[in-house]
Amino acid sequence: MSDETLFKTMLFDFFGDLLTEKQYEYYDLYHNEDYSLSEIAAKAGISRQGVYDIISRAEKSLAQMERKTGVVRKWLDTRVELEQASRIARELLRSLNDKKNPTDLAKQLIVSLDEIGKS
Repeated sequence: MSDETLFKTMLFDFFGDLLTEKQYEYYDLYHNEDYSLSEIAAKAGISRQGVYDIISRAEKSLAQMERKTGVVRKWLDTRVELEQASRIARELLRSLNDKKNPTDLAKQLIVSLDEIGKS
């Protein structure tokens, strides 16, 4: 899955309920169910251009909500920080098992967790 596709899916997951009913349905069919514009148009009984316009408006609305709130970006950043903290914790555990000095790793873990707390 491309980064753009993942980002659009996340925008929909976070903000999709704020779209109109048609925007929600057509966006979901197009981006998540992999329907073509023509298939959605036939199902909805409107033109392909009409479907395209509704999906475009939905995409603009979702992008605008993200620009205003930054929720998806914050979530992604927090996820990266949590993965880093998890990696450090695993290294710390290994160092304890290997009887190495875990102090530096413990300090790194505290810094990572503090950064997550600031998010």
